[in-house]
Amino acid sequence: MSEVTEIDFASAMSELSGQASGTEESRVASGISILISGIHALGQRVDALEETMVRQFEGLHFQKIEQQLAALRNSESVNQKLFDSLHEELISYRDNFVRDLLQKPFIRDLLGLFDDLNRLAAEATKHAAGEGANEVANQLRANVENTLHSLVEILHRLEVSEIEEKETVDRTLHRVISVEKADSVEEDGRIVTRLKRGFIWRDKVLRPEEVVVRRFS
Repeated sequence: MSEVTEIDFASAMSELSGQASGTEESRVASGISILISGIHALGQRVDALEETMVRQFEGLHFQKIEQQLAALRNSESVNQKLFDSLHEELISYRDNFVRDLLQKPFIRDLLGLFDDLNRLAAEATKHAAGEGANEVANQLRANVENTLHSLVEILHRLEVSEIEEKETVDRTLHRVISVEKADSVEEDGRIVTRLKRGFIWRDKVLRPEEVVVRRFS
């Protein structure tokens, strides 16, 4: 993401935060519109980020190694299958290296934004369902939900997916934050509340889901 985009997006978030503390719903709605624009701009630059990462690392030692492998490939003393296997491993290593080095910190920042938008969406939903809610409150809720949906689409493009909802705790996917007493052994390990969504990136748990579970003793 370019420096200008980061500044614009930070300004939008700052303005939204300031407006959310005011009393006029129309000002908050305006701030949400600015945030939506920032999310859309972020999505448009994800592809550019991918291309930039590849270009930056093509000039490193990976290219030299591939040239050396190409020379070996022309040699009759090297088994073709061995070369192909080695070449595939090199490509896989390069791709993993680039993604872990550049994408992972970027994705973690997006997850922080996801958490903030989730909290904002919960507040907007509560406000829209409250007594005296009007058209501005309903529009605010819709705008926040649309923005959250746009962010989820960006995460999907980066191969990030949410951990699917489960009825019982799985230590490989969940982090138990608190426990409640269970009345029977059948309830032991049952998830009561999902506190923070968990995510999987490229078939690995990037962030476990934080949950409250029942415990029978």
